Amino acid sequence: MSKFKEIVQSETPTLVDFFATWCGPCQQMSPELDKLKAKMGPAIRIVKIDVDKNQEVAAKFKVRSVPTLVLFKKGEILWRQAGGMDAKGLEQKIKNSIH
Repeated sequence: MSKFKEIVQSETPTLVDFFATWCGPCQQMSPELDKLKAKMGPAIRIVKIDVDKNQEVAAKFKVRSVPTLVLFKKGEILWRQAGGMDAKGLEQKIKNSIH
């Protein structure tokens, strides 16, 4: 948990993908997150959290369904959504949230 807190306290916006290995929509998110990282580069940090292995973190952020995407900056939640999105939609949400 302390490592997670350290990551989301970053000045760099951090998109956390709460996922599960057994979740089909979560698996579909992976290539979209790869595209997003390729497009935004160092402007964004992407962290994947397996809810089955990190139940304490998932519970703290009230993750009820997967995938759940949460955007942090300096420890604050700027945006969150349950369900998947394509890279283009994610980029737009992130840009709108940090400006």
